[in-house]
Amino acid sequence: MSDLAVLRAEADSLEPAELGEAEALRVGQLVVAIGNPHGFEGSVTAGVVSALGRTLAAGGRNGRRLIDNLIQTDAALNPGNSGGALVNGRGEVVGVNTAVAGVGLGLAIPINAPTRAIIGALMREGRVRRAWLGIAGGARPLPPAVRERVGAQRGVEVLEVMDGSPAHRARLCPEDLIISADGVPVAEVADLQRLLVGDRIGQRLTLRVVRAGELREVELIPHELEG
Repeated sequence: MSDLAVLRAEADSLEPAELGEAEALRVGQLVVAIGNPHGFEGSVTAGVVSALGRTLAAGGRNGRRLIDNLIQTDAALNPGNSGGALVNGRGEVVGVNTAVAGVGLGLAIPINAPTRAIIGALMREGRVRRAWLGIAGGARPLPPAVRERVGAQRGVEVLEVMDGSPAHRARLCPEDLIISADGVPVAEVADLQRLLVGDRIGQRLTLRVVRAGELREVELIPHELEG
């Protein structure tokens, strides 16, 4: 969700949009996408939240990277919608349109605590530093036997590991279930993202994972995420 920018506008009588909370969204909820598709200024399309927690592969200076925890919508998005608002029924901005992955498949960065922190850092310092593990993941229920042992209901399943990434070097594997990071419980992708702040770059991080029904600890050193 670091695919964000902040622009300064010199104008009078601007009324700021009210930011909502993407964590409150539910699949099937109505949303509206605003933007300038193909140069048609101020266009609006309506649809629903099709899915939550999607992952998008994007290119960067250091090759392919992954943007996690995106909102999927069937509101029509086209080139020119990127950077526009995804709005809920109360007129609150709950996402920032970022990509078109196919017909009827648009993706937006959620407005939540990590996003607000990124925007704040961009406004104060002009940049944001984020730690990077190199995985794509999604929230999954834990197996019943594991729930009893660890006292948690959910974890983040590793769906993909990027070649050459910190996770790859630490031999993290697809289907591993991450349940904590340095002792902090991880039940959703957003829980993991909140931990990957700039101070984590270059510092050892211990993940507690479930692999083939067994509890393991995996140590890795996050790198800095570069666009």
